[in-house]
Amino acid sequence: MSGQSFTDPLPAPTAGWDNGPSKLELKEREKQGQLEAFGPTDSHALSQIDHDEKGLAQKAGDTDEVTDVGWGHSPQGRIVAGLSNEDLWMLIRRFNKQIYYVKAVPDAPLQRLDLNRAEDEHFSPDKLRATLERFYTTIVVSLTAFYKHIVRLRSWREPRRTGLFCGVYFLAWLLDFLVPTIFCFLITLVVYPPCRIWLFPPAPIALVDSNTGGVQKPKAGVLGSHDSVTGAPEKMKGEAAEQEASNLIASAATVAVGSVAGKHDQGTPEGAPMEDSVPDAMHTVAEAADAQTAAHGGVPDSTHDKTREPMKETVLNGANIGMRIMSDITDIYEKLGNALSPTPPFSSTTPYVRLASILSLGLLGSLITSSYVFVKMGTFVVGFGFFGDPVLARLTAYLNRKYPGWIKLLELQNSLLKGIPTNAQLTLTLLRIGEKNAAPLPPPPADSLNKAPSHPASLNPSQVNLDASEEEITQAAAPDPIAQAQEEEEKSRAKKPKKTIGSRIVGFFRGTTATGIESKLAVDRVRAAAGSDHAKSRLGILSRKGKRALPSGPVRFDARYKGNRGAVVIDSALDPPVLYFTTDPDALLDDQRLESREKGTVSFTLPVTDIRELRKIGGLGWKGKLAAGWAVESKEVVDGLEIVGKDEKKQHYQLTAMKTRNQLFNRLVAIDGQVWESY
Repeated sequence: MSGQSFTDPLPAPTAGWDNGPSKLELKEREKQGQLEAFGPTDSHALSQIDHDEKGLAQKAGDTDEVTDVGWGHSPQGRIVAGLSNEDLWMLIRRFNKQIYYVKAVPDAPLQRLDLNRAEDEHFSPDKLRATLERFYTTIVVSLTAFYKHIVRLRSWREPRRTGLFCGVYFLAWLLDFLVPTIFCFLITLVVYPPCRIWLFPPAPIALVDSNTGGVQKPKAGVLGSHDSVTGAPEKMKGEAAEQEASNLIASAATVAVGSVAGKHDQGTPEGAPMEDSVPDAMHTVAEAADAQTAAHGGVPDSTHDKTREPMKETVLNGANIGMRIMSDITDIYEKLGNALSPTPPFSSTTPYVRLASILSLGLLGSLITSSYVFVKMGTFVVGFGFFGDPVLARLTAYLNRKYPGWIKLLELQNSLLKGIPTNAQLTLTLLRIGEKNAAPLPPPPADSLNKAPSHPASLNPSQVNLDASEEEITQAAAPDPIAQAQEEEEKSRAKKPKKTIGSRIVGFFRGTTATGIESKLAVDRVRAAAGSDHAKSRLGILSRKGKRALPSGPVRFDARYKGNRGAVVIDSALDPPVLYFTTDPDALLDDQRLESREKGTVSFTLPVTDIRELRKIGGLGWKGKLAAGWAVESKEVVDGLEIVGKDEKKQHYQLTAMKTRNQLFNRLVAIDGQVWESY
């Protein structure tokens, strides 16, 4: 196996684990469903098992040194078994967006998987946006594909397949065997995955017309991706759908802010002299709402307005509840998806047996229950639920008194879907497998962030199962000449922008803002030299775009601590492994052991076992980040990471100016045996 080796031997398993059993015994007990004895959760235990099929990360476990399986180069083969590299990087990329604040909890959760959301999960607009984007990429895209497949079936453009469905349906209806037939159909889909492709042959989502079921030109003008609604080009799998989600949320926010600001209220007269010169009021929502009130003769007064704060609090509480409900729905959807299509190392048998058992009970009930009895029972349950509150309240109180926590046992994640991961839990398990084998999983390639070329994705007959000629499909997938011409025209306009009064005014404010930001950071450097801790935390937060971070892992990570530039290093030669920050330039060499550092160059040391909190932090506040992103186009804001140990007062470290923040977070969250909870 190709890859660079470092002088960090394999870290010892977490204290408290049973280190006695062999890998073979672990594997046998895993087959028997007895993982509890080998780790706090199934995720920890599965990372220790030696599987028959191995990827680069699993094969690296044969050595005693940390192995680079793709941090600075393209991996030569699959990194983990059972998952393509593009799928792995898609999981990691979305994990980085979804998880940014975790705390260690003392007890393993009931569902035997950690990284669950805390009951007092923190709400923020940024997390709401991330939740909405996750909901889109996970559920909306899948439901769009499902809807278009239904349209294909109903269109009779694939007569043999539609005729088969139609014949079976009406035959079952004629024999009064419709419900058992549906249950048999669902059981077959669960226990025999190959029939899914045969019954529902896939096709690129963007290529299917939602009205006719035939072939259409993708909304993006070219079929550059198969799993996105618009068909936009992408360099890595899943990027087009993620960009769609981001633009959808941004567009919805634009409409909402525009409504508050009263944008285009009662029409804008042609040739209005200040329309193009004055900055858009949509950047300051609250002030714009007050301005709209004043424009219509009202007197906006936040001091005496007794409805503003209550309504604001109501909206925030509603948004928080909505975010949690949406997260729960997405979690269940991801768990069902991972139950129907399990990814190693999770079992492929257990979820099939559970789902098939539930469906078999439904099949048995449908065989012995007539439609009359079913309707009578259903209407009784509805009536009892509506009018039986006194009985239900007493029953609930009794159960709470006799069996505390019984409601938790009824939740899907603790019953039918127990032990089945969400995508984030799956990603954490894969990260732990890499750490267990001393081969930390690499981040997605940096060049995937570059713009994807506007050319059609590769097509083969197994990917396009539509009743259309090859010529029709090729023409639909090819770039639209009109759209290409418009894109080239927009590029030329961007290169040679037309100088107008409005653009000059905006350019003036942009230059002034950029100068102000640069001046502020220059003052911070002076204040940092004088000893200001707040100023030290802002050093190096603006970095030129495209500049590579050195060192870049998997053992050492470029960062600043209290304004001092250096590297965060994970020394796995110690037991337990130790995280430390050093300003020693020799840390760039292959020897990353703590004992090799010069005296006085190590700012702090922290055993990874003692880590209790990990929190991603921004380099600037959200206002500062927006201002910097708008004014300083050539530079980017570099974020940081907060690390808290057992002693919150003494072991509280804030790393800043970290381009490799996500990579270090992923290593620390997976390297040891903590049971994490997401906030």
